[in-house]
Amino acid sequence: MTTADADGRDFASSSLTRHLVRGGIGFGSLIGSVAFVPVTGPVSLLLLPVGVLALRGCPMCWAVGLMQTLSRGRLRRTCEDGACRLTVADRPREDRRGSSVSP
Repeated sequence: MTTADADGRDFASSSLTRHLVRGGIGFGSLIGSVAFVPVTGPVSLLLLPVGVLALRGCPMCWAVGLMQTLSRGRLRRTCEDGACRLTVADRPREDRRGSSVSP
């Protein structure tokens, strides 16, 4: 069992594109909520919850999720008997035709 599964601390998205879109919406909403205060008044603060929801709580949570999304499938963290290890995952090699070949 991985620590991310045990602790529920997985902030990764299913794809890098989806994660970057979430970041654009989140950061755009947070910046817009403050930037539009002179124009629309306190109504612009309604964008704050949208930004927080898109970033899943905070900008740091989004950044951690970006790193998890980038490393997903490449790195494996396993914890056994109180010791955790980070290893490079085995990925199938591709032959010259592009099909997968097991190592």
